[in-house]
Amino acid sequence: MRFQLTHKQTGNLVGLEIEAGSIAATEVSVNGAAQVTASAIGPLDPGAFREGEVLDPERLAAALKSLFAEHKLSKRVRLGIGNQRVVVRTVRLPAIEDPKEMEAAVRFQAQEQVPMPLDQAVLEHQVVGGVPAEEGATAQVDVIVVAARRDMVASFIEPIRKAGLDPVGIDLSAFGMIRALNAADVAGGRVTETGETVADSDEGAADGGAQPAGHSARPHGAALYCSLGDVTNLAVARGSSCLFTRVSYAGLESIAGRLASTGGLNPEHAAQWLSHVGLESPVEELDGEPGTVAEARRALEEGVTSLIDELRLSLDYYGAQEGALPVERIVLCGPGSAIPGLGPRMEVGLGLPIAVSRPAALASFEEPDAARLTLPFGLALED
Repeated sequence: MRFQLTHKQTGNLVGLEIEAGSIAATEVSVNGAAQVTASAIGPLDPGAFREGEVLDPERLAAALKSLFAEHKLSKRVRLGIGNQRVVVRTVRLPAIEDPKEMEAAVRFQAQEQVPMPLDQAVLEHQVVGGVPAEEGATAQVDVIVVAARRDMVASFIEPIRKAGLDPVGIDLSAFGMIRALNAADVAGGRVTETGETVADSDEGAADGGAQPAGHSARPHGAALYCSLGDVTNLAVARGSSCLFTRVSYAGLESIAGRLASTGGLNPEHAAQWLSHVGLESPVEELDGEPGTVAEARRALEEGVTSLIDELRLSLDYYGAQEGALPVERIVLCGPGSAIPGLGPRMEVGLGLPIAVSRPAALASFEEPDAARLTLPFGLALED
């Protein structure tokens, strides 16, 4: 499900994800199987983007233009968005076969469910489940409704077009994440239940990757998919169907910001120190200035506690909803998932098995790059 902007179908598609401090783009060709034909990760000036929203469209346009020209990427892009001005709700409606009547019913329900004027919003919906008809009752369907403020959407489209790119669509970042991780979860990808990634095996190559130990070929329960970036995108899904999603500002930007302020570092260097220090090795065994190493470990310890609290609150909120499926596992992607020891530490704090997942198409990439390119890879995939 996505906000479609154009119907052109020529050329490969690039999934585009913008974060505070960086841009990631994954160009995908689908010919039987999805293949990464090009990719790029580039810097973004501080202050151009924050908490999922564009602050400086001119600097963003310049960064996009430079990145796409340098790496010769296709200009057809599908952008992922995830911030507090996107609202996702699930509503239950009578099963309506006529698409126009269903759209009218969705808009009517959205007036009560969506906390924004609908004349100022872009609205999309998709049926994700339902309840069969019982004697004397009408069959019902569950519909996920996504509403985004028009001015926020426009703030992304303007710099993308100014960079000479063709925005063919906008998607919720969480939906791109589900497509990427569900494909890896079902087909195999590179997944373990210890928070570490492994190389794909020859045995799994025919169907997209090696089957992870402890996973059935088709997961039956719900999973919490989690992209740990500057913000944290969360989505509970069963298979490819999203059941719940939210964005948390407890992410790497806040952790790196804490380290930058205490350690006298700029945000980019702070993020590099977090990856270097991690949560596995004793601090006395790590290279680097001891004070900075200690500060980085402290920032990570505090940050992972905040992440655990956020995930626990989200799981509790989702679990309180009518008909909520039990969440059996958590699957991580995004830059934070490449920090040594972060996954296992979260697993202990949450009491659920946690795996780090990468699509098989990214198996040849270095670990930090594969982590960053996973979500834009999912954005470039067709439903």
